[in-house]
Amino acid sequence: MKIAVATSDGKDVDHFGKAQEFMIYEFDKENMNFIEKRESPKIKGEKHQWEKSLKTIEDCDVIICVQAGLKGKFGIKNAGVKLVEDEGSIEEVLGRYVDHYKFMESPIF
Repeated sequence: MKIAVATSDGKDVDHFGKAQEFMIYEFDKENMNFIEKRESPKIKGEKHQWEKSLKTIEDCDVIICVQAGLKGKFGIKNAGVKLVEDEGSIEEVLGRYVDHYKFMESPIF
């Protein structure tokens, strides 16, 4: 699966509609590998720029961001992309995502 992480500084996770770039990773249910950085420039002060973000990551399966606004969440859901809201460094949120994914996929007994 392809995972997009919203960021503006390349280190910490950012708001979906405000992120200046997205770090794209491939997760094969075992390993997380960085693929590329995609630019998503925003105009300071302009509202509702979530569509720019969505176009940047439309081929991804999962988006990880600090949060998304109501319109952004609606657009993400309609695009069939899974939204994960978390905060911290990119490394931390990807680690938590992998841990949670593996936990949810493990047999109960």
